[in-house]
Amino acid sequence: MFVYGTLQPGRSNFGVVAPFVLAQRPGRVRGRLVDAADGHYPALVRELSALNRAVRGWWLLLERDGLAACDRLEEFFGPEEANDYERIWTRDLDDPARQGWVYVWPDDRGCADLHNGVWP
Repeated sequence: MFVYGTLQPGRSNFGVVAPFVLAQRPGRVRGRLVDAADGHYPALVRELSALNRAVRGWWLLLERDGLAACDRLEEFFGPEEANDYERIWTRDLDDPARQGWVYVWPDDRGCADLHNGVWP
């Protein structure tokens, strides 16, 4: 799984996933970050205009139960449900063999752009 906000190592929600992490590596994916909650957490946007940009974060190799823990935190209830974030498959920009899930918004919902692609 690719994480870029509060689920990153050392951030406020890493404890949710930490018991399930088998390995972690830095990485980059396509998209842009927006400020989803006045600096408290970001959202990754994958709209067409964002696909020429990159977001830095971490690839986490998780035990199976780690994905369910992340789904609960990110309020992802399934592909055809009303979710806060959607979960999609993506790949790393620098190592295309590295791929996995990431939580995204389909658009920026009017939130401010975090221009550098890194949070915080």
